[in-house]
Amino acid sequence: MATVELRFSALPEHVRTARLVAAAVARRAGVDEAVLDEVRLAVGEACTRAVGLHQTGGISAPVKVLLIEEEKQFSIEVGDEAPHAVSGERGPGDSGGEADEDEMGLAVISGLVDDVEVSAGEHGGLIKMTWPTTPPPTILV
Repeated sequence: MATVELRFSALPEHVRTARLVAAAVARRAGVDEAVLDEVRLAVGEACTRAVGLHQTGGISAPVKVLLIEEEKQFSIEVGDEAPHAVSGERGPGDSGGEADEDEMGLAVISGLVDDVEVSAGEHGGLIKMTWPTTPPPTILV
C-alpha cells in the first residue's frame, strides 16, 4: 500500500494544486482515464469545503489530503480540523447558510463518487472517496 500525504495552508489557491496532485497519483495508481475528471472535481469540492471550514472557524492548521493506493482500489481522504456540530444542531447565531453550502458540497461529491464516506465530530471531519483500479496489463515474453 503506497500513500502520498499532502498538507496545505487553508487558502483557496492551494486547492488547484491538490486537484492536480490527486489526478496524477490516481492515474499512476490505475484509475480509469474516463474517471479522472470526476476525481479532480471531487477532490476540488472536498478541499474547497475544508478550506472554507478552516477559514470560517479561524483554524490555522493545514488541510490534510491522503492519497492511498491499494491492491484493487484508490482512496483519497480529505481531512479538516474544524469542529462539526451533531447533525441537526446549530450554534447560537447560525443562520444555516453555511450549513446549507456544506450540504451542497457534500451532495456534489456524492454525485461524483460512488463510494464516499463522511465522518465528522468535535475534532474535525473526514471525507473518504474510493475508486476501483485496473492492474497494468501483463506483458508475456
